[in-house]
Amino acid sequence: MLKSINNIIEKNIKLVEMIGVVMRIISFTLVSWMGPESPFLFVWTFNTIDAILLTWCALIRKDSAYTLLNGFWILVGLVGIFRASGYLH
Repeated sequence: MLKSINNIIEKNIKLVEMIGVVMRIISFTLVSWMGPESPFLFVWTFNTIDAILLTWCALIRKDSAYTLLNGFWILVGLVGIFRASGYLH
């Protein structure tokens, strides 16, 4: 299963990266425009999904800098999800 997902991503890596970048732009745009009224749980979940996509692409490309950067965003996203859910204060 993992190998087939890798193959799909590898064949479409530019498209997957573009989807991840557009997702990140959308999530930060929502927060910028809506401020405190932003749907934070949605934004953090959406942002974490794009970080997973971009990390996966960076791993396939063997790009350690972007793997680290987007891996960091996964961790930040998880904290954001827990905070927006009320599990962390």
